[in-house]
Amino acid sequence: MNDWLIIGIGNRLRRDDAVGPRVVDRLEKRGLQCQEHSGEGAGLISAWEAYPRVLLIDATRSDAKPGTIHQINAIEQTVPTDLFHYSSHQFGVAEAIEMARTLKRLPDQLWLVGIEGENFGYGEELTPQVNNVLDQAEQIILARIRA
Repeated sequence: MNDWLIIGIGNRLRRDDAVGPRVVDRLEKRGLQCQEHSGEGAGLISAWEAYPRVLLIDATRSDAKPGTIHQINAIEQTVPTDLFHYSSHQFGVAEAIEMARTLKRLPDQLWLVGIEGENFGYGEELTPQVNNVLDQAEQIILARIRA
């Protein structure tokens, strides 16, 4: 598991956008290599360069029910730009992955775990629907990196 980097993307002061960093907090306590990141695309590519296996966790915003967990193998499929679009960055997660694919700078494995958010306003509390799936998201990630 030491060759995995887990990147929690989000802003701790924007309610459900903090889900990535919150899950990373839990995984760091298990001794896993984790980073917190804003989600800015060029910085993401630099962050994962030294790792053969990377897992990104971020809030999503689509028509899914809040708390829904999305899993994407970004090596095998294109990341939908409208799923990971809750960001102030025009060059975010999906764009970074596709740019890295074009530049042949993807890690050997790249997984995305997205948790559907509901409230992205100012504040530090997750909504109940998102908070209720933190354990499940942690277990999904642990299973993925142990596989």
